[in-house]
Amino acid sequence: MKMRKMMYALLVSMVAISMLAGCGSKNSNSNSANSGQSASNESTNNASTNNGATNNADTAASGQIAKIGLGHITSIGSSKDMEGDTLATAQVDTTIVAAAFDKDGKVVKIEIDNAQSKVDYDKDLQVATDLNADNKTKVELGEDYGMKKASSIGKEWYEQAKALGDWMVGKSVDEIKAMKTKAKDDHHPAVPDEADLASTVTMNVSDFIAAVAEAYDNAIDVKAGAEKFGLGNNVSLAKSKGLSTNDGQEVLPAAEVNTVMVATAFDKDGKVAGTIIDNAQTKVNFDKNGKVTSDKNAEIKTKVELGDEYGMKKASSIGKDWYEQARALGDWMVGKSVDEIKGMKTKQKDDAHPAVPDEADLTSSVTISVQDYIAGLVKSFDNAK
Repeated sequence: MKMRKMMYALLVSMVAISMLAGCGSKNSNSNSANSGQSASNESTNNASTNNGATNNADTAASGQIAKIGLGHITSIGSSKDMEGDTLATAQVDTTIVAAAFDKDGKVVKIEIDNAQSKVDYDKDLQVATDLNADNKTKVELGEDYGMKKASSIGKEWYEQAKALGDWMVGKSVDEIKAMKTKAKDDHHPAVPDEADLASTVTMNVSDFIAAVAEAYDNAIDVKAGAEKFGLGNNVSLAKSKGLSTNDGQEVLPAAEVNTVMVATAFDKDGKVAGTIIDNAQTKVNFDKNGKVTSDKNAEIKTKVELGDEYGMKKASSIGKDWYEQARALGDWMVGKSVDEIKGMKTKQKDDAHPAVPDEADLTSSVTISVQDYIAGLVKSFDNAK
């Protein structure tokens, strides 16, 4: 009897151990399933992270950079005919506003500038301007622009532009568009009439406000974590021409101003969170008597604004127009440091294309020469705040 009880107790213990072992195995399988779920979640989370452009509006808080935009207005209205003692001059004024917005659409950072570029002609309609000179914007000119001595408040152009931008920070585009203004004279129809700008801004601001609105309308999402924002420009007059003949055919004078603009957001490590590249390629044509034949009042579009109208697609070996290639180049820059971008492998296609990308992931999307756009990106980094 005693032996039977001992055998029963041993049998119960073995069953219990077997059940515990089974539970252990089940828990192990459960953990494996959780591991799989974690991997799945990680994959999902990574997908969300990699899709930063789509989700930035959710990840950026008020006051943090969620979007960046670029606005610009170009005019050739101040160009002059050759008449009497007045020589012919092509003048291209491009107002540039680069702005970073938070998820609520309020301005976080903003840069305001103007590229006022002139090509002068002599009495024989030959180019009199040094076409290889370094062409600076009004902000880059700083004190050399020379507005301070004529300013009623004793402030240079760059100082007034900065004060205007500072006033815009923290405001929505609608609040900026609602700025109270007054007409000073025919050349200044919209001078600020806000008490907190009276001692800092006396310039006409209509183009700046319009350019901010354009920057907002065209803004793109940037990767989460953008902390700094900068604007880079470079201006070239090199393709301008004087009166000449070619194979017996008369070639009329024509000024060409290429104003490259690059607006870029950077993260804390200096890597690109998002960038916009554009080029205002503006031409002013003259007849053989030095009279401007281009429409001075026409709307002048940048290459991005022209889109398919720019007409590069039909001549492109990859079937892509300029705006598509500029966007692909900007996308390639996202996530890279300035040094990595400057280290892009390039090759010379011909004299007009000295630096075409030679990167495997750009061969099907970018065949334009990129040296000016990389230089603009570097400037935007140097100017970033």
